[in-house]
Amino acid sequence: MPPLLKIRAERGQMSAIERRIADFILENAHLLRDYSSQQLASALGISQSSVVKFAQKLGFKGYPDLKFSIGQDVARSGAAPASAPAVAEGRDGYLRIAQALQASKAAAEDETRAANPQADVERIVALVDAAPKLFVYGLGDDGLYAREFAMRLSLLGMLVVHHADPILMLANLSAARPGDVMLVFSEFGKLPQLSMLSRQFQDLGGKVVSITRHTANPLRAHADAALAVCAEDRAPHMAQVLYRASLQSLLDFVFVLLCDANPDRNRQLAVNLERIEHLLDT
Repeated sequence: MPPLLKIRAERGQMSAIERRIADFILENAHLLRDYSSQQLASALGISQSSVVKFAQKLGFKGYPDLKFSIGQDVARSGAAPASAPAVAEGRDGYLRIAQALQASKAAAEDETRAANPQADVERIVALVDAAPKLFVYGLGDDGLYAREFAMRLSLLGMLVVHHADPILMLANLSAARPGDVMLVFSEFGKLPQLSMLSRQFQDLGGKVVSITRHTANPLRAHADAALAVCAEDRAPHMAQVLYRASLQSLLDFVFVLLCDANPDRNRQLAVNLERIEHLLDT
């Protein structure tokens, strides 16, 4: 996993000093080559040993290895870290914003692919494909993506139970059986009712797949499998745009893998789309 991505993912579990180091590195990754461990420690007002321990906790031999790895990461991504498109005036500003947004989306989608190893994604695809029933759940904005994905799974001929109401979903858990799969959409994965539903579903023999940001969170920690979405930016509006773009890209990829993994799904999709077209034409 790229070091900057790993730092973002593990930041939520770090101590206060470790978060200060992490934030400095994330914001100044393109300048890190000019900092020794002592200079970085001095800039943050901490001890040099804290910097060394930070690198080792991430799995590196020491700070030089971490700095070298981040330098390679920055070179691959094209220098400075992604940030919100600058507000500019006129035709040139319009074009710069469009290009910056496109580049930020591409970078977030690349990070999302890197955060979801092939073996993990293929295992999730196999679980979903083999499940007798699928339960799909999300609240708020997450519920919009849960509903759309549930519909696409239904078009593939899968038996899907979808609700945006925790009470109704809880009532439907009585129909859960071993081998069933629940897909839980939650950007931050911290809502207690989601964790409660997930645990009860697991107690019934079902498997839970979480779809959250690539951060440490209770839902992801207790899920049987997880899909992680990367979307980092200092500007809140950009962080939301990148999250939605990366989430949609990830779901599209899983959908295509499901179609390729089981030819019967493709045939059923064609039949259902034809039925829908006929219904709309009448």
